[in-house]
Amino acid sequence: MFSKILIANRGEIALRIIRACKELGIRTVAVYSEADVNSLHVKFADEAICIGAPASASSYLNIPAIISAAEITDVEAIHPGYGFLAENPHFAEVCESCQIKFIGPRPDSMKLLGDKMQAKLAMKKAGIPTIPGSSNVIKTKEEALKVAKEIKYPIIIKASAGGGGKGMRVAHNDIRLASAFYMAQTEAELAFGISDVYIEKYVENPRHVEFQILADEHDHIVHLGERDCTIQRRHQKLIEESPSPNLDPKLRKKIGELAVKGAKQIGYVNAGTMEFLVDRNNNFYFMEMNARIQVEHPVTEMVTGIDLIKEQLRVSSGEKLGYDQNDIVIRGHAIECRINAEDPDNNFMPSPGKVERFHVPGGRGVRVDSHIYADYTITPFYDSMIAKIIAHGQTRSEAIYIMQRALDEFVIRPLKTTLPFHLKVMTDDAFIRGKIDTSYVEKFLDESETYK
Repeated sequence: MFSKILIANRGEIALRIIRACKELGIRTVAVYSEADVNSLHVKFADEAICIGAPASASSYLNIPAIISAAEITDVEAIHPGYGFLAENPHFAEVCESCQIKFIGPRPDSMKLLGDKMQAKLAMKKAGIPTIPGSSNVIKTKEEALKVAKEIKYPIIIKASAGGGGKGMRVAHNDIRLASAFYMAQTEAELAFGISDVYIEKYVENPRHVEFQILADEHDHIVHLGERDCTIQRRHQKLIEESPSPNLDPKLRKKIGELAVKGAKQIGYVNAGTMEFLVDRNNNFYFMEMNARIQVEHPVTEMVTGIDLIKEQLRVSSGEKLGYDQNDIVIRGHAIECRINAEDPDNNFMPSPGKVERFHVPGGRGVRVDSHIYADYTITPFYDSMIAKIIAHGQTRSEAIYIMQRALDEFVIRPLKTTLPFHLKVMTDDAFIRGKIDTSYVEKFLDESETYK
């Protein structure tokens, strides 16, 4: 096991990693931008080094500064968390060249999975159903129109190097396709530095289900069940739960086995997530694989009792997984709500500022992951997520009631947050009955008097 690692991230995920390290006896080094000097991850790490100005490009995306901090503090490994450099194969290669272990998948796996077209072809080879679409990158509007004619509308244009809902546009006819194609290319170029896009058949109003994978360096791979991430707004996840309320045991077993098979196909190592779309007839299709720990990992931890961050650390240090697939048992139900500093009454506009009152909910079955506190100032430089509430109960119904209580107890003032939005969802009949698809939030907002 490592004796000292650096965490190349910020906020709640950096703090989450620090806590896991402390419980394993691993010393930690935090890096931070000038804007994050008062963040809890800086306060709780054993050492902390400022790596640049508030802008991400000058700090959390600044590879030379991060590597310098790692060398100065003499760490053995770097954990990238999620976002920023977590899925950057160049960063992983730089770590390797400096004889610093990258806590994550191999660079070649990240390269493959970072190219959505190549990832799709690899999973198709493994026998996993994929969404009908173009077999190559689409370069021109004419090519796009030809593919759309073959697979029929509606279609979705996606950035080949995409993620986080960027570079995605839906089209229902030829006229809309022309503008959507150019918009997707432009957004892809701005977000990822490459304008390549591809086209798929648009699966209307599906459910978004993902399987958590863990793989060691000794060719041993398991899955830890699924998370349902269907409740999204503009392709950004808002609420996640495990297990999925709409997946029967037979389908769960089938997708889980294929997810493991797909990971084996590409020689995957460490934690990863295989994402699928499931239509109303329970047909499922591979969408992408995320080569990192994910924001929503706590729901899996709550129902399996397995600490995913600790497992990442163990696997990266060369240890074998200490269990087989038959040892994985799902107990109860967990739900996670992402709390953002946003105003739901004003089109979810960011709401940065100073937190004057802060009270975290507690009690049985409640977990809160957050890096903020009273008198902490939320800056406008980074993602607006400021906390995650995870509720765990013996049943989905109990988990919902626990979440309702926790949301009601949580106090963050005077900032606008998404707490009231989540509380309203938790009392919505469609959500309670599990009658949800990816169009749920738009319908919910249209029908809600509070958020019109």
